Amino acid sequence: MRIELNNAHALVCGASQGIGRAIAHELALLGCRITLLGRNEPSLRAVLDTLPPSPAGEHAYLVADMAQTAALADALTALARTPVDILINNTGGPAPGPAHEAATEDFEAAFRLHLLSYQTLVRALVPGMKARGHGRIVNVISTSVKQPLPNLGVSNTIRGAVANWGKTLANELGPFGITVNNVLPGATETERLAAIIRNKAAKTGMAEEAVAQEMKQEVPLRRFARPEEIAAAVAFLVGPSGAYINGINLPVDGGRTACL
Repeated sequence: MRIELNNAHALVCGASQGIGRAIAHELALLGCRITLLGRNEPSLRAVLDTLPPSPAGEHAYLVADMAQTAALADALTALARTPVDILINNTGGPAPGPAHEAATEDFEAAFRLHLLSYQTLVRALVPGMKARGHGRIVNVISTSVKQPLPNLGVSNTIRGAVANWGKTLANELGPFGITVNNVLPGATETERLAAIIRNKAAKTGMAEEAVAQEMKQEVPLRRFARPEEIAAAVAFLVGPSGAYINGINLPVDGGRTACL
């Protein structure tokens, strides 16, 4: 199977590192013109320099903090005039900790960073997709949508809200030729996973290597995912072969999630 996206323009959020960076690179390899979105301009420039050229046009980046809803909307004004075919909603997760100990402000901040920023992006870009009768939206969330993860109370809560929002959009936008799907990464070799391992090691007194090994034992494949493996699933969903897949939660977790 060959996936080609030579005429597509993709906006990839959280693209300066981890899964977002891997998705941007994968889509560029398939021919997409990429606009990277993130708040760290030097990091975005560094990623931009690594992207393979696209027949669809020059890659670009957009500096915006997804936690600042009004500023994000302003930054998207110019981009909304440029056709965007693929929207990858992706941003860093909330800090670890139990739900009952989290401050109200922690939930408010997570809601703004995730759901409100994604809604801002949809409001800016979906009108153009509807006018063209085609679009692809992928929300990169977490397997906690299916099975809450220990010590990630705020994250578990907000990820579930985003998943239901995505399913609602899939129902609403399907008639316009726009698909909306959720990709649920399991434990993936990113900066966030490293922080989770450090946090658990500090709390338990275990060595970080021992914590990592214990986490791998929870995965039937006995290893963490590589960001490129998450990117491959996203590429399938936004490509021609994924055209009839809409409104799903797709775990990419090595089999860790216990439920179907």
